[in-house]
Amino acid sequence: MKNLFIAIFLVAFSITATAQDKMNKTVKTVALEQTLGEFTQQSLTLKEGTYVFNVTNTNAAPEVGLVLVEAGKDANNAKNHIADAYVTKMVKHGETQSSKEVTLTKGTYKYFCPFNKTPQYTLVVE
Repeated sequence: MKNLFIAIFLVAFSITATAQDKMNKTVKTVALEQTLGEFTQQSLTLKEGTYVFNVTNTNAAPEVGLVLVEAGKDANNAKNHIADAYVTKMVKHGETQSSKEVTLTKGTYKYFCPFNKTPQYTLVVE
């Protein structure tokens, strides 16, 4: 009976700790603006953490998006894209759309828009 009590306590403690970790997670927002052929933010340096990318289309193209890939990986291969960084809906003229939450670890990444034909810009996570 004592072992059953200890097991129940450990499970309850584990569930509580996991819930608190999720509640304490800070999600930061990164605002990106696209104009014709480019992002106005042409490099980014961020701290490790969880981010949501807000992408604004300022007369860049009828619809724009965001691709984020680890540096050194083939950006033309969609399997290498960080899919949660895609905007959840294509961004039309004058609109802003957001990505899902993306957890970034230390390293270098590239971001670009294939629809607006932007260059690949550097995002460094320290």
